[in-house]
Amino acid sequence: MSTVKFFSGETVPLEMHKVRMVQKINLHPVEDRLASMQEAGFNTFLLKNRDVFLDMLTDSGVNAMSENQYAAMFQADDSYAGSETYYRLEAVLGDMFGTKHFLPVHQGRAAESIISQTLVKPGNTVLMNYHFTTSKAHITIRGGGIEEIIIDEGLKITSDYPFKGEMDLNKLQEAIARLGAENISFVRLEAGTNLVGGQPISVKNIREVSQICRNAGIITVFDASLLADNLYFIKTREAEFADVDIKAITREMGSLMDITYFSARKLGAARGGGILTSNDALANKMRELIPLFEGFLTYGGMSVREMEAMAVGLRETLDIDVISQTPIFVEALCKELLSKGVPVVTPPGGLGCHVDAGAFCDHIPQPEYPAGALAAALFIASGVRGMERGTLSEQRREDGTEPLAEMELVRLAIPKRVFTLSQIKYTADRLAWLYQNRRLIGGLTFDEEPKVLRFFFGRLKPIGDWPEKLAAQFRKDFGESL
Repeated sequence: MSTVKFFSGETVPLEMHKVRMVQKINLHPVEDRLASMQEAGFNTFLLKNRDVFLDMLTDSGVNAMSENQYAAMFQADDSYAGSETYYRLEAVLGDMFGTKHFLPVHQGRAAESIISQTLVKPGNTVLMNYHFTTSKAHITIRGGGIEEIIIDEGLKITSDYPFKGEMDLNKLQEAIARLGAENISFVRLEAGTNLVGGQPISVKNIREVSQICRNAGIITVFDASLLADNLYFIKTREAEFADVDIKAITREMGSLMDITYFSARKLGAARGGGILTSNDALANKMRELIPLFEGFLTYGGMSVREMEAMAVGLRETLDIDVISQTPIFVEALCKELLSKGVPVVTPPGGLGCHVDAGAFCDHIPQPEYPAGALAAALFIASGVRGMERGTLSEQRREDGTEPLAEMELVRLAIPKRVFTLSQIKYTADRLAWLYQNRRLIGGLTFDEEPKVLRFFFGRLKPIGDWPEKLAAQFRKDFGESL
């Protein structure tokens, strides 16, 4: 395992790779960070990367690729149709998941679009352990609704339950009985619930959900984008699989689901995505949409060079030293923050460390977007770019009312093989300072609010002059000029 115990007794994450290429980053003065946040409309998505010190916005498309992935890109076959690159990737995915059909798409949300266009009917419902922003949007714009039936433990900030992303089986059966199987478009499981702390799901739970759905004749859909982290947790937390080969686990998952889709910007550490199924009828329905929205059936809107890198990255996903890198760094950051009194989601999940902005900024009313305010404040205090995962990431109802999120989180994503332990410790230190000065942080309100996926490009403004006061206190404590 990729941790080591020091002579002092401390256990720390150990990188099972060496760095052979670097990219320069800059830590700008606090006055520049404040100005950059103001220019970005207090939305971390709108920051220019040149102004960011540590980019923990996401792990999507920013994971470090291996030398073998870069080497593979030089053997790409860039034929429009019938590319050998496609067939190499198809073989890797078939071997990994045991599925028959592979439909290439340019990224995960494209897969969600194809699946939703194929299966969602107006007035029908999709049941899921928890939604992701784009998955929900693709369903709702086609007239469908969603119901989230995650276990109660999944919505607790502090817990020791190892698989908080599991679906509640009793709620699933109740929903099927209440709605009728014919009115359920599909049941979706996300392996690593993104919006509630990157929490994993067990194979046992996947088996049980699959059996219930098959008995009811309901299609199952599996979002495997965060599967790498989830596989690590299965190996380390689910006793049945401690000594089971990782490929055997992925093949069982593939056999339990009717459709599996993924973003290779996460799974495989490349860029692209795909839809997998062994159901001929479903494959034929979705296949018709690929040339219309993505590209020909053997490239699906992707660069063939990225497809070659993806094939290698997927094979590397079967290596425990590869898939452990993000979870052990997430755990290290969570432990460091907890030791400093900063509230975070526990147990540590995949994807990133999730700070409990609701508790951190309990003085900010939820309609004033405490998680968004904390993300902005963190950038001003550190140059670290995180992502709001709370009410700001929801979207208004048709009547204009604001749905309040069940959790107000700031996600600090940790891409694979990107950050060093000193950078993790720097992030924890600045968050600890911010926690001590949290009463300086105020709320936000929208200045420009898009109707759909507003968190991507909406612009906000602070309520009062708290950003300037926060920067002034930072200058006083750290000696930076304002």
